[in-house]
Amino acid sequence: MRRMPQIVHVDVNCFYASAERAFDPSLEGRPVVVLSNNDGCSVTRSPEAKALGIAMGEPWFKLAPRAKEWGLVALSSNYELYGDISARVMELLGRYSAWLEVYSIDEAFLGVKGSPAELLALGRAMKAAVRRHVGVPVCVGIAPTKTLAKLCNKWAKHNPAFDGVCHWDSVPIPVRQALLGRLSVEEIWGVAGRLTKRLNAMGIHSILDLTGADPVAIRDKFSVVMMRTVLELQGTPCIPMEEERIGRDQLIFSRSFATPVTTRAGLRQVLSVYGQQASARLAKHGLQAKVLTAFAGTSHYNQHQTSYPSVCMALPMPTADPVLLTRAAHALLPTIQEGLKYARAGIMVTDLRPSGNQSPLELFENPHEERHIGTLLEDVTRRYGRGSIGLGHAGIKTGLDWTMKRDMLSPRYTTHWDELPLVKAA
Repeated sequence: MRRMPQIVHVDVNCFYASAERAFDPSLEGRPVVVLSNNDGCSVTRSPEAKALGIAMGEPWFKLAPRAKEWGLVALSSNYELYGDISARVMELLGRYSAWLEVYSIDEAFLGVKGSPAELLALGRAMKAAVRRHVGVPVCVGIAPTKTLAKLCNKWAKHNPAFDGVCHWDSVPIPVRQALLGRLSVEEIWGVAGRLTKRLNAMGIHSILDLTGADPVAIRDKFSVVMMRTVLELQGTPCIPMEEERIGRDQLIFSRSFATPVTTRAGLRQVLSVYGQQASARLAKHGLQAKVLTAFAGTSHYNQHQTSYPSVCMALPMPTADPVLLTRAAHALLPTIQEGLKYARAGIMVTDLRPSGNQSPLELFENPHEERHIGTLLEDVTRRYGRGSIGLGHAGIKTGLDWTMKRDMLSPRYTTHWDELPLVKAA
């Protein structure tokens, strides 16, 4: 494990809402919510929306009647825009350190060196650069460990005195202890609600309490992972920096339908599309799968129709071949009941391994894989857009009313030629 003297954690504030505001300044200062797939629930809330008491996951149908009264702006999830904004942020952050770990779509860790004054100046420079060149606000936390860096970021975000940048070593010890004592242990990275109850039962209620705990006793009561959290809080680096977070154990392709699918033919098309997408993703990362699971389900709110079929198929060999993956996914179709309103379906590929680890015998070679069909699909899709190519039922253009509903979608300003923003000079 490479250890850096200091870890920087950069997190975009209210990422989806901030990405929308970067291209639509009229949203500044207004309550904004970004909705989940099919415009279902709020998944991002601007500070103004939070001030109205709107909870995370609040269904849109409950918010819609009062939206005009509140001046609330609701937007569909613009994944194309968010992905591009994320890529721009990460590319810009990579200029500040040779060691960058992209942790999620809106946050990253960097390894840095320097004195407290130099690191504070670096944090402020990152914050200003992202705001100026990408147009989204970020907060920066700097500390000796990842856990403390995320904690500093939380302080920077919620305490105006830090002005968006907090360096652990620059905060006086009495102030640190006061801040740690005010935060529930549930606020720490990696501690969920169930763990919180168990820690509370041991008399550990605040982060300060957990910091003072015996790491070995915590390991015996919980796990090595919790022991690492305690050590990280005490300033000992235990969570390494990762060059790339690709080591996936599984890939899942699933989505709720805008309109329920009621026929096997409709589900066949859905599974064909997901099989093709799984092939392209596997090819992109140089992976192959040995097991495929296909599943479908009616709505949990539909009390009159209940069906949750699934099948698990062992593939004949590790593969990323779209034909084999699609054929395996179609094994679900005999279990589908015609006429039922299926609200969701998907596939999951597991037992992933790097491509080319073991060459199959000539008798078992797959011609589609030898011709790199999965890579071809990924290249065409990346260049001409999703839906530009498909194999079999995945290429049928009609009957796609099950695709995701996005009635309040903003323009995809940076990824679609016909939606590029226009700038007029006076």
